[in-house]
Amino acid sequence: MFFTLIHTIHLLAAFTYGGFLFTDILFMQKMQKSLPKEEGTACREAIMVHVRKVVPNALLVTVVTGIIMFPYVFGTVGPEGLSNLQIVLLIKAFFGLWLGLRGGLQKFFGIQPWLFKSHYFPFGVVVLIIILSQIMWAV
Repeated sequence: MFFTLIHTIHLLAAFTYGGFLFTDILFMQKMQKSLPKEEGTACREAIMVHVRKVVPNALLVTVVTGIIMFPYVFGTVGPEGLSNLQIVLLIKAFFGLWLGLRGGLQKFFGIQPWLFKSHYFPFGVVVLIIILSQIMWAV
């Protein structure tokens, strides 16, 4: 029951974070370009005021719940070494922790990323994490 609750919270928070990245890349950036410069900037900022209250917290909840679930899914290392699932899970965890570190540094310390300042790279990482989460059970 505990794992199911944490997993549900994890998925909802991940959908919130990934959904924002999806919306920003496909709609908000295009909206900003189709309006006059001042109006586009004002519209985006009106939305971002509310986004900044929810999305960073959703990312941090996703990372924390992922850390909580990690030992349940990872299991123990057998005498033959890491299984394919464990290897893929470690790769997935690396990317998730990278996103969490990047988001935590922005939220708590105001440190902006030095590289990959747009949302394209984090969105790509989210897509990669989704793909890894699906194939880790099949490898």
